[in-house]
Amino acid sequence: MCSRAIKIGFLLFFLIIPEMYCQYLESDWKARDKWMKVAQILEMADIQLGNNVADIGCHQGYMSIRVADFIGETGKVYSVDVREDRLNKLNDIASERGIKNIQTILGDYDDPKLEENSIDVVLIIDAYHEMNDYKQILFHVKKALKPDGRILILEKLKRQKIGKSRNEQTQGHTIAPKYVENELKEVGFEVIAIEKNLGYWEEDPDKKIWVMVGALPQS
Repeated sequence: MCSRAIKIGFLLFFLIIPEMYCQYLESDWKARDKWMKVAQILEMADIQLGNNVADIGCHQGYMSIRVADFIGETGKVYSVDVREDRLNKLNDIASERGIKNIQTILGDYDDPKLEENSIDVVLIIDAYHEMNDYKQILFHVKKALKPDGRILILEKLKRQKIGKSRNEQTQGHTIAPKYVENELKEVGFEVIAIEKNLGYWEEDPDKKIWVMVGALPQS
């Protein structure tokens, strides 16, 4: 009995506690608006009215909701997560706000389950470092993007993890842009924009936000 209780306790810690303190819950969105430069992110991704945008690793939909407002009724947001409870919450939030251009998708850990040649922009916001099957996911993203589509990856780089190996960084829930740039190129993307200082995650100067945009090579 004691052993089972301990296991349940660990499960609750790793599934619930991190989400409570990571600015992912709707109750924290107003605070997040103060330090996350959403307008600059949308501009870097070149998101336009009427676009189809995928938000991979959407959690409860902080970015999905903002993109849905920005692209208008003629556009569509495909919000992907591997946890159904997050997607259910996002559907509730969208319904409460009268937002009808969001479609939630329960993805696999190695497949966001997006239709081929259907997406203008893919966003991966503070989720890439959690993806063990990142190359497989990037291959799926390539197939899902339209010929002129783009992928934008946003991450935070923690000061104490600078210079560490990729594995050491991801275990600390962070990753450096150099690793992601190489991985995008390996899969066949061209890196067209990098911003290594887009403020600080949760206004913590030890967590610098960086953004990278990739595109498919044009023949």
